[in-house]
Amino acid sequence: MNGTWKGYVCILTAGCLWGTNGLFVKLMQECGSSSAYTGFVRIVLSFLILVVITLVKEGPGAFKINRNTLISCAMLGLVCQALYNYVYNSAINSLGVSFACVMTYMSPAFAGVISYFLFREKFGPNKYLAMALNLIGCVLTVTGESLKGVSFAASGLLFGLASAACYSLVGIFGRIASGEASPYVVAAYNFLFGSVFLGLFGHPWTTVQNPMEPGILLYGFIYALIPTGICYIIYFTGVSRIKESSKVPVAASVENIVAVVIGVLVFHEKVGMANAAGIALVLCSIAVMNLEFPAGRGRRLGIRFRKHGHAAV
Repeated sequence: MNGTWKGYVCILTAGCLWGTNGLFVKLMQECGSSSAYTGFVRIVLSFLILVVITLVKEGPGAFKINRNTLISCAMLGLVCQALYNYVYNSAINSLGVSFACVMTYMSPAFAGVISYFLFREKFGPNKYLAMALNLIGCVLTVTGESLKGVSFAASGLLFGLASAACYSLVGIFGRIASGEASPYVVAAYNFLFGSVFLGLFGHPWTTVQNPMEPGILLYGFIYALIPTGICYIIYFTGVSRIKESSKVPVAASVENIVAVVIGVLVFHEKVGMANAAGIALVLCSIAVMNLEFPAGRGRRLGIRFRKHGHAAV
């Protein structure tokens, strides 16, 4: 097996592990955890795990970064960790594992719009088509064949959109921060600031009866270790082996399929034909976003976004 194929195996493996995120959210909820506390436990433990990984891999000197990078990491922690984890976990509790995961895939559309205004990146035909497919796909995924589902899942739909918006900013802030520091260091600071912001403004430990519940901490540790820390290493190992980076996010989208399978098999969530069509459209939109069009830098945002985005979530 050559290096490129090994890279694809790494990406697919990471995507499969990321698909278990919703499973851990549900398991922690069953042990008495809240959305806010689940996100807090995951972020704190992920920070500790990544500190150890960074120290072993790059040494303590790697944590010395400039002020601009530190500010970018702080924004990553505030928006892309603290706020994102709360709205995403809330979306899972409202919509279910499968649909909340799919809603997050609207993030390329948000990233395209933000990139256009911040970096003046061109808005090519692939982005217009991808945005349309995303919107239609997400509506079908949440509502199914009837629009009556909108009233039932209105709050979940809003949480899902908010999670996609926060997730899209990972690529924006990560693009700035990773220019001066290694991705391991950026992620470690990201989780550090996320923990601080969640602790200061959310007081998540007050939202549960027993913050030290063994079940919550056990599942939280596994959640932080496998779908976060280990996935981060596997993912970037794969990225370093693949020359055509535009294919990476398509391979990583296997996460969505795993999330749907877990939702159906473990939590007995119903997925009808319309919902399945919506999921297919969302996956198509990710592929369209990475089609090779002549000229235009805009397509690169989707590539960089996916490259940084999953690692920090």
